[in-house]
Amino acid sequence: MHQKIILLVEDNPDDEVLTLRALRKNNILNEVRVVRDGQQALDYFFGEGASANPVPTMVLLDLKLPKVDGLEVLRRIRADQRTRLQPVIILTSSKEEQDVVTGYHLGANSYIRKPVDFAQFMEAIRQLGLYWLVLNEPAPVQREQLK
Repeated sequence: MHQKIILLVEDNPDDEVLTLRALRKNNILNEVRVVRDGQQALDYFFGEGASANPVPTMVLLDLKLPKVDGLEVLRRIRADQRTRLQPVIILTSSKEEQDVVTGYHLGANSYIRKPVDFAQFMEAIRQLGLYWLVLNEPAPVQREQLK
């Protein structure tokens, strides 16, 4: 069985540390690849050498990102045949209703608001890991070699 990789798309260093800590404290020991802006996320999937990057089991996607915002990242992931079925979980502090509506309209698998309270955040990460890494049966993903 292949290693289940998590791709964390997060520009805030504090939120990155908090997320990684919550994963570890919940015994979610999967490899986590971190990219810090929307362009890096797109490069991970579509850039030069992207075919060498392991296909993540899930993407944790912040919305308010530099260079390319999270909703545009999601739009491009869904528009490409190679990544259309990629599980993408929006994990953001945005409370804007339009972000929720647009996220689901663009094909987000889930929309989770980052709780301010660490205990609540820990529980959210625990449940997220249990569902997406253990219970969920992912669609078979076959990435074409980029030419």
